[in-house]
Amino acid sequence: MPTSAPLRFTKMTAAGNDFLCVDNGAGRLDALFDSPLMARWASGLCCRGLGVGADGVIVVSRLETHPLADLRARFFEPDGSEVELCGNGTACLTQWALEKRLVAGNEVRILTPAGLARGKQSDAEPGRVRACIPQPHSLTRDVEVTAAGRNWRMDTAVTGVPHAVVYVEDLATVDVLRSGAAIRWHPRFQPRGINVNFVQILDVGRLALRTFEFGVENETLACGTGSAAAAIMSTLRFGWPEVYRRGEEPVLVDVRGGETLKIWFVTRDGIEINDVCLETRVVAVYEATLRPEFEAGLTQIV
Repeated sequence: MPTSAPLRFTKMTAAGNDFLCVDNGAGRLDALFDSPLMARWASGLCCRGLGVGADGVIVVSRLETHPLADLRARFFEPDGSEVELCGNGTACLTQWALEKRLVAGNEVRILTPAGLARGKQSDAEPGRVRACIPQPHSLTRDVEVTAAGRNWRMDTAVTGVPHAVVYVEDLATVDVLRSGAAIRWHPRFQPRGINVNFVQILDVGRLALRTFEFGVENETLACGTGSAAAAIMSTLRFGWPEVYRRGEEPVLVDVRGGETLKIWFVTRDGIEINDVCLETRVVAVYEATLRPEFEAGLTQIV
């Protein structure tokens, strides 16, 4: 659905998750939000080879009078679906909003469908952003499913979006695409589906992670909310020390993109989880303008 002015966007990446940040400050995309074309518009932009290529599109609107938030964010997946939250996407949005001076000060308060998120640049490490996400819920232990020809035991949690945490001995031997897709589509998790995080424990307070993401329908190089779910559930399952449970030390999560995410949280009785923050490296890749003829054809290329 093209408009009179060319659409500008910034491509950002956090630990290997790449996103297209779009400023909807003038409300130019409001009509598209209510249109059945929205899914194809988002998927067309994300489509690698035929479009710009990304793990998601983040559309941002200003909230001039909201008492708690500066910006409203909507997150769209490569399949065109909308999700409530994206952790690395929130970090990218934070860096982008600060660079564009969309907010005053050095903190961004973001209203998402999952609730209020906050982001700020790291004081200790330039180029890293800390994003704090809404309170997780629906923590479940020892879920058993049969998928891809074997039995799996996992923990699950909703950290904005639903995640399964599957513990394995060696990540290198896991067929993430096949097994991840089989668990993602397992009847137990329908109709919504679930993101699947395969976790290898490296040491107390440190793990390695590979993630199959729904909406992307593939393995991604990182996942912020998946890293948060894996850090929380691993700490609870293996009884890691109180410094992790009280948010005094971060759990370190090595992701496939080569970065190490830091996850802080506070738990009470292993049931209520609060103050969840993730820190990741964010890079602005490029800014660009969509050609009008491409934008006009977005609803036809997928």
